[in-house]
Amino acid sequence: MDFCSDLDDRIASRLKALRQERGWSLDELAQRSGVSRATLSRLEKGEVGSTTAILGRLCSAYGMTLSRLMLMAEDTFQPLVPHEKQPIWQDAESGFLRRSLSPPSQALAGEVLECRLEPGTDIFYEAPPRPGLEHHLVLLEGALQLELDGASHDLRPGDCLRYRLFGSSSFHTPPESAARYLLFMV
Repeated sequence: MDFCSDLDDRIASRLKALRQERGWSLDELAQRSGVSRATLSRLEKGEVGSTTAILGRLCSAYGMTLSRLMLMAEDTFQPLVPHEKQPIWQDAESGFLRRSLSPPSQALAGEVLECRLEPGTDIFYEAPPRPGLEHHLVLLEGALQLELDGASHDLRPGDCLRYRLFGSSSFHTPPESAARYLLFMV
Protein backbone atom coordinates (compact mmCIF):
# COMPACT_ATOMS: atom_id res chain seq x y z
CA MET A 1 0.00 0.00 0.00
CA ASP A 2 1.25 3.44 -0.87
CA PHE A 3 1.26 6.17 1.75
CA CYS A 4 0.01 9.67 0.98
CA SER A 5 2.88 11.75 2.45
CA ASP A 6 1.08 15.09 2.69
CA LEU A 7 -2.19 13.74 4.13
CA ASP A 8 -1.06 14.50 7.70
CA ASP A 9 -0.51 18.15 6.71
CA ARG A 10 -3.99 18.35 5.18
CA ILE A 11 -5.50 16.69 8.27
CA ALA A 12 -3.73 19.27 10.47
CA SER A 13 -5.17 22.13 8.41
CA ARG A 14 -8.65 20.62 8.48
CA LEU A 15 -8.53 20.09 12.26
CA LYS A 16 -7.65 23.74 12.79
CA ALA A 17 -10.43 24.85 10.42
CA LEU A 18 -13.01 22.65 12.19
CA ARG A 19 -12.12 24.15 15.57
CA GLN A 20 -12.20 27.70 14.23
CA GLU A 21 -15.54 27.12 12.41
CA ARG A 22 -17.08 26.26 15.77
CA GLY A 23 -15.46 29.21 17.51
CA TRP A 24 -13.72 26.92 20.00
CA SER A 25 -10.46 27.78 21.67
CA LEU A 26 -7.77 25.12 22.03
CA ASP A 27 -8.72 24.90 25.72
CA GLU A 28 -12.38 24.27 24.89
CA LEU A 29 -11.51 21.56 22.33
CA ALA A 30 -9.13 19.98 24.86
CA GLN A 31 -11.96 19.81 27.39
CA ARG A 32 -14.44 18.37 24.84
CA SER A 33 -12.03 15.79 23.42
CA GLY A 34 -9.79 14.82 26.32
CA VAL A 35 -6.70 15.64 24.20
CA SER A 36 -4.24 18.04 25.83
CA ARG A 37 -4.05 21.63 24.64
CA ALA A 38 -0.34 21.21 23.86
CA THR A 39 -0.99 18.16 21.68
CA LEU A 40 -3.82 19.94 19.85
CA SER A 41 -1.59 22.93 19.16
CA ARG A 42 1.22 20.74 17.82
CA LEU A 43 -1.25 18.75 15.67
CA GLU A 44 -2.73 21.88 14.12
CA LYS A 45 0.75 23.21 13.32
CA GLY A 46 1.74 19.88 11.74
CA GLU A 47 4.58 19.44 14.24
CA VAL A 48 3.41 15.91 15.14
CA GLY A 49 1.49 13.27 13.24
CA SER A 50 -1.94 12.23 14.43
CA THR A 51 -2.71 8.84 15.92
CA THR A 52 -5.84 6.73 15.64
CA ALA A 53 -6.66 7.29 19.30
CA ILE A 54 -6.33 11.07 19.09
CA LEU A 55 -8.26 11.34 15.82
CA GLY A 56 -10.98 9.14 17.33
CA ARG A 57 -11.34 11.53 20.27
CA LEU A 58 -11.39 14.58 18.01
CA CYS A 59 -13.92 13.04 15.63
CA SER A 60 -16.12 12.22 18.60
CA ALA A 61 -15.91 15.84 19.80
CA TYR A 62 -16.85 17.03 16.29
CA GLY A 63 -19.57 14.34 15.83
CA MET A 64 -18.10 12.86 12.66
CA THR A 65 -16.45 9.65 11.48
CA LEU A 66 -12.74 9.43 10.82
CA SER A 67 -13.55 8.80 7.17
CA ARG A 68 -15.56 12.02 7.00
CA LEU A 69 -12.54 13.90 8.40
CA MET A 70 -10.35 12.20 5.80
CA LEU A 71 -12.75 13.25 3.04
CA MET A 72 -12.51 16.84 4.22
CA ALA A 73 -8.72 16.59 4.06
CA GLU A 74 -8.68 14.88 0.66
CA ASP A 75 -9.50 16.15 -2.79
CA THR A 76 -12.97 16.19 -4.32
CA PHE A 77 -15.19 13.11 -4.51
CA GLN A 78 -14.85 10.85 -7.55
CA PRO A 79 -17.33 8.01 -8.17
CA LEU A 80 -14.59 5.69 -9.50
CA VAL A 81 -11.31 5.61 -7.62
CA PRO A 82 -8.66 3.24 -9.01
CA HIS A 83 -6.87 1.09 -6.44
CA GLU A 84 -3.61 3.02 -6.77
CA LYS A 85 -5.41 6.32 -6.04
CA GLN A 86 -7.35 5.19 -2.97
CA PRO A 87 -6.25 7.32 0.00
CA ILE A 88 -4.22 5.57 2.68
CA TRP A 89 -3.52 6.76 6.19
CA GLN A 90 -1.25 5.11 8.75
CA ASP A 91 -0.98 5.63 12.48
CA ALA A 92 2.79 5.58 13.00
CA GLU A 93 2.37 4.76 16.71
CA SER A 94 0.22 1.61 16.40
CA GLY A 95 0.87 0.65 12.77
CA PHE A 96 -2.89 0.80 12.05
CA LEU A 97 -3.33 1.21 8.29
CA ARG A 98 -6.59 2.23 6.59
CA ARG A 99 -7.36 2.45 2.90
CA SER A 100 -10.52 4.29 1.88
CA LEU A 101 -11.95 1.99 -0.81
CA SER A 102 -15.02 4.14 -1.36
CA PRO A 103 -14.23 7.65 -0.20
CA PRO A 104 -17.31 9.14 1.42
CA SER A 105 -19.35 11.76 -0.33
CA GLN A 106 -21.39 14.52 1.23
CA ALA A 107 -24.42 13.08 -0.63
CA LEU A 108 -23.79 9.37 0.13
CA ALA A 109 -23.92 7.79 3.58
CA GLY A 110 -22.11 4.45 3.19
CA GLU A 111 -18.39 3.91 2.97
CA VAL A 112 -15.97 0.97 2.85
CA LEU A 113 -12.52 0.80 4.42
CA GLU A 114 -9.80 -1.83 4.17
CA CYS A 115 -7.87 -1.93 7.44
CA ARG A 116 -4.78 -3.70 8.73
CA LEU A 117 -3.63 -4.06 12.33
CA GLU A 118 -0.18 -5.38 13.16
CA PRO A 119 0.29 -8.31 15.59
CA GLY A 120 -0.17 -7.33 19.23
CA THR A 121 -2.10 -4.12 18.49
CA ASP A 122 -4.61 -2.64 20.94
CA ILE A 123 -6.72 0.35 19.89
CA PHE A 124 -9.38 1.83 22.19
CA TYR A 125 -12.09 4.35 21.33
CA GLU A 126 -13.95 5.93 24.25
CA ALA A 127 -17.00 6.88 22.20
CA PRO A 128 -18.32 6.48 18.67
CA PRO A 129 -17.92 9.34 16.23
CA ARG A 130 -21.71 9.35 15.89
CA PRO A 131 -23.96 7.34 18.27
CA GLY A 132 -25.72 4.50 16.47
CA LEU A 133 -23.29 4.36 13.53
CA GLU A 134 -23.85 1.00 11.78
CA HIS A 135 -20.80 -1.18 11.07
CA HIS A 136 -20.32 -4.42 9.15
CA LEU A 137 -16.83 -5.80 9.81
CA VAL A 138 -15.62 -8.71 7.64
CA LEU A 139 -12.34 -10.30 8.73
CA LEU A 140 -10.28 -11.28 5.68
CA GLU A 141 -7.06 -12.52 7.32
CA GLY A 142 -5.68 -13.18 10.78
CA ALA A 143 -7.49 -12.95 14.11
CA LEU A 144 -9.29 -10.02 15.69
CA GLN A 145 -11.05 -9.45 18.98
CA LEU A 146 -13.55 -6.61 19.24
CA GLU A 147 -14.99 -5.34 22.47
CA LEU A 148 -18.20 -3.36 22.04
CA ASP A 149 -19.80 -1.82 25.12
CA GLY A 150 -18.20 -4.54 27.26
CA ALA A 151 -19.19 -7.51 25.01
CA SER A 152 -16.26 -9.41 23.48
CA HIS A 153 -16.31 -10.90 19.95
CA ASP A 154 -13.55 -13.16 18.56
CA LEU A 155 -13.40 -13.11 14.76
CA ARG A 156 -11.70 -15.55 12.39
CA PRO A 157 -11.26 -15.19 8.60
CA GLY A 158 -14.63 -15.03 6.84
CA ASP A 159 -16.55 -13.95 9.96
CA CYS A 160 -18.78 -10.87 9.75
CA LEU A 161 -19.77 -8.83 12.78
CA ARG A 162 -22.64 -6.41 12.28
CA TYR A 163 -23.34 -3.83 14.98
CA ARG A 164 -24.46 -0.33 15.81
CA LEU A 165 -21.97 1.56 17.93
CA PHE A 166 -23.23 3.53 20.93
CA GLY A 167 -20.40 3.27 23.48
CA SER A 168 -16.73 2.40 23.72
CA SER A 169 -15.00 -0.04 21.38
CA SER A 170 -11.61 -1.67 21.19
CA PHE A 171 -9.71 -3.72 18.63
CA HIS A 172 -7.10 -6.31 19.67
CA THR A 173 -4.84 -8.59 17.64
CA PRO A 174 -2.92 -11.46 19.25
CA PRO A 175 0.88 -11.19 19.45
CA GLU A 176 1.33 -13.79 16.70
CA SER A 177 -1.19 -12.54 14.15
CA ALA A 178 -2.00 -9.40 12.19
CA ALA A 179 -5.57 -8.72 11.03
CA ARG A 180 -6.86 -7.46 7.71
CA TYR A 181 -10.53 -6.61 7.43
CA LEU A 182 -13.14 -4.67 5.52
CA LEU A 183 -15.29 -2.22 7.43
CA PHE A 184 -18.58 -1.06 5.92
CA MET A 185 -20.12 1.96 7.67
CA VAL A 186 -23.58 3.37 7.10
